[in-house]
Formats: sequence, structure tokens, C-alpha cells
Amino acid sequence: MPSSFASERPVVRLKPKANARAIRHGFPWVYDNELVTDRRTKALAPGTIAVLEDDKRDPMGLVATNSHSKIFCRMLERDLDAQIDQAWFEAKFARALAMRERLYPSPFYRLIHAEADGLPGVVVDRFGEVCVVQPNAAWADTLIEPLVAALVAVTGVSCVIMNGSGRARSLEGLEERMEVMVGQAPAGPVPVKMNGATYMADLTGGQKTGLFYDQRPNHAFAAQLCKDAKVLDVFSHVGGFSLAALAGGAAHATAVDGSTAALELAQAGAAAAGVEARFDTRKGDAFEVLTALQEEGAQFDVVICDPPAFAPSKAALEKGLRAYERVARLAAPLVAEGGYLGLCSCSHAADVARFRGASLRGIGRAGRHAQLLHTGFAGADHPLMPQLAESGYLKSLFFRL
Repeated sequence: MPSSFASERPVVRLKPKANARAIRHGFPWVYDNELVTDRRTKALAPGTIAVLEDDKRDPMGLVATNSHSKIFCRMLERDLDAQIDQAWFEAKFARALAMRERLYPSPFYRLIHAEADGLPGVVVDRFGEVCVVQPNAAWADTLIEPLVAALVAVTGVSCVIMNGSGRARSLEGLEERMEVMVGQAPAGPVPVKMNGATYMADLTGGQKTGLFYDQRPNHAFAAQLCKDAKVLDVFSHVGGFSLAALAGGAAHATAVDGSTAALELAQAGAAAAGVEARFDTRKGDAFEVLTALQEEGAQFDVVICDPPAFAPSKAALEKGLRAYERVARLAAPLVAEGGYLGLCSCSHAADVARFRGASLRGIGRAGRHAQLLHTGFAGADHPLMPQLAESGYLKSLFFRL
């Protein structure tokens, strides 16, 4: 029996051939080709909350709709009586916070990892007294004010920054915008301590939310390989692996990135940790720098490559796998005999088996033989939604050559 709240909401209906069972079992998305998209449905304003029905008109839950996106519906609630208001957001934030507080001694972590934390398309990273929110879905953009009010009520942070930029928003048909929603933005980069290293996070001008928390456990594993080692960190951003390596006792680390701003933040992080004498940077295109280092006869005990998503979609998968193979082929010759090679992918379209295959092809084409020591994934503040493969995007492979 539809509730009074549900009866006031618009209805969207699955086509008979749509996989209603997958949605009932937890898959959170409905694609535009799975819905009966009549004129009324297409006219729904992006972010409208509707009742999803199966083809037999049985209600399945409340969904956020966006007719401008291939993901037309995102499941929000099975409870048709739910009101998507500040109190609803507070319950989601409190549940997410309880888990992070159990796992992390200080408030520096991903607080909300989108669908896996019950807020589809929403990312919240916490930096002490500041939260950076990425509303990458139209519904969250529409409800940003109650979302932010709930975030402050639950966490007590003094500043909330909305970072509305990136590929995910453009796929939703949303404009880019950056806005300080609560309080004052930090005057400069925020120091973040992880694995004994200090990272400088630029919360208003950096990539994504300013720092990638997802690699935290992989930084820690890599650091174990780096005692007294000479280390090369390629696609380093703000020094992710190189600063962790130095904290783990590396003799020297070199960070390579195409961004001057990112390398300056890496140098500031090294200085903050007192390891700048063992650290240097090299600016340039990663592929060109890897080629140049080989021509120079450079050798390192540990080489780690953590590139951007080369395969951000299924359409880009084959091209992306060739790029990962090329990274491995160029990096492997730089690893000293018996040394270690770390290769990472943040492409959700390339599963771990395909990524591992591309990496091994590249190592083989470089004339090297490898043992696979460790396969790493994102930290526990980036939980996996088992029904949604895309939520488990990060893979890190560590080889001994």
C-alpha cells in the first residue's frame, strides 16, 4: 500500500526487461535504457526524488532522478515513507562517522564514500576541522544545504567546502563550482599525518578534495620495502609514496609529477617531516621522465607508479590497459636486480585481473621476471559496496623483479 508521502511523489517505472531482481538485491543504479521514459518522466527536474516501481507497478523504493545522466535513477531509500531531509542526512553521517572513529585515531579520513555509505554520488573527505564535500550527483546538488547542515551537526566541523568539479559532475550535466559553505577556508595547505609522513593538502586549489586518502594502506606496505632504499615515486601528486618511503627509512626518494604546485606541496611535506635532505623532485611528463631516466642509466631499489585513471570508462578500457602496460614496460628497467616495483590503477573499468595482466605484459616486454608480493586496495574509509564493482576502483600491485 503506497504511503501518503510516496503518493505525493512522481513515479518512474522499470521496463519489463530491466533487472528488477538486481535492484532488489542492492544494485543502486537504474540506467536510462531500463526505464519507461515517457514525456512526463523526461520532464522531471534533475535531482527530483521519485518512487521507483517495477514493471508490475510494485514500488521498490525512493530514487533520485536525473534525465541528463545515463544513470537515470540512484536508489536512496527502500522506505517509501522516508523524508529526505536534514534528519535523514544526519542518520547517514552518524553511521559513517561511528565506523571511522573506531578505525582512525585522528579525524583525517574519507567520511562518506558515495553509494557504499548510502549517499549515492556524494564524497566527503575530512581534514580535522574542515570537511570537503563533492556532490557529484544532481540530487545532492539540489539538497546541498540540508546535507551541509547535517554534516556540521554530526561532526562539529567549523568549515565546509563544496568542491563541485571533475568528470563525475560533467557526466551528470552539472556545472563546476567551488564554494565555502560554512566558516572560513584554511589560509594555506593543511598538514595531514599518515604513516609517519606529513602531507600538505590544498583544500581549495588541489586535485579532487586536496589529498588521496585511499592509498593509505598501500603507502604503509610500500614503506616496509623502502628501508635504506633509493626510491622513485612516479605520478607522485603531493608525494604520496615518496614521503611514506622516507618515513619508512628510505635513503633517498625522488618524486615525479607534471604539476609544479603538487611538487611544491610534496617539498613542503618533506620539510615539515624534516626529511627534505633525502628528497628531491623532477617535473615533467611521466612517460618522458621514465624514458629519460632509462637513457641516463638510473637504477632504483623501489619504483612506484600511481597514475591517474587511464580507463575511466568501459569505452576507454583497451586504450587504458595499453597505457598501464606501457607504464610497467618503462618502469621495470629502472628497478635494480632484486628490487621492487609498485603499480597502481584507480580505473574502475579495469578490474584487478585485467590490470595485473597488463602490468605483467609490460614487465615481460621489459625483459624482467616478477614475483607478485602483494595486492592492495583502498583503505577501510573507502568501503566497497559489494553490488557495485565501481566502488572498488583502486588496485595496487607490488612485484619483486
